[in-house]
Amino acid sequence: MHSFLLQITEDGSHTLFVPEMDEHYHSTHGAIQESNHVFLNAGLLASPLQDWDVFEVGFGTGLNALLTGLMATKQKRHCHYTSIELYPLPEDAVSHLNYSQILVDDSDLFRKLHAAPWNEEIRINEYFSLHKIQADFTHPELPENQFSIIYFDAFAPTKQEEMWQPELFTALYHSLKEEGILVTYSAKGSVRRMMQQAGFRVERLQGPPGKHEMLRGRKSAENV
Repeated sequence: MHSFLLQITEDGSHTLFVPEMDEHYHSTHGAIQESNHVFLNAGLLASPLQDWDVFEVGFGTGLNALLTGLMATKQKRHCHYTSIELYPLPEDAVSHLNYSQILVDDSDLFRKLHAAPWNEEIRINEYFSLHKIQADFTHPELPENQFSIIYFDAFAPTKQEEMWQPELFTALYHSLKEEGILVTYSAKGSVRRMMQQAGFRVERLQGPPGKHEMLRGRKSAENV
């Protein structure tokens, strides 16, 4: 079991630092800012599909799920959110995170996301349902043509190389609906090439503060 240190990022929101890995869960330039930029703005809100059927690689602190749930509720759009995580965070690592206070989460959504049982689909509210899967993503069993948006939010390739392999991106590509998109904070050339080899039409986008670029892949009719 890793130890976790609570740290404040530049936008005032928390992240967790894992000393054994020398790695943060989010950008130190702003945790909420990064998640909004990479996963909400470049992913969820950029999807041309009506249904929000999200698959997330790496539940982590639950920040991406929280932002997505708040957006679905705000826009009154139904969202089915599936997230896979092999090592869920312990309660004492989550309890002091300040996302709800910053985001004015009057619905207590953040607590509900973490209280939801694993490996069971739960309706959190009228617009947002959650299915947290505790499993090893390096051996994925994904349905085909299921998801409209994929958040690829594993630890960096230098820290978790086994999560950034060609066969995993191929599995993710086939799990997307036509016109589905995958977003990741990574802009490494090796990641871009793996995405292209899997079939994605890859775009380099401006990254969040502190990062020059990020990647977005599309599964379009011309490359299905």
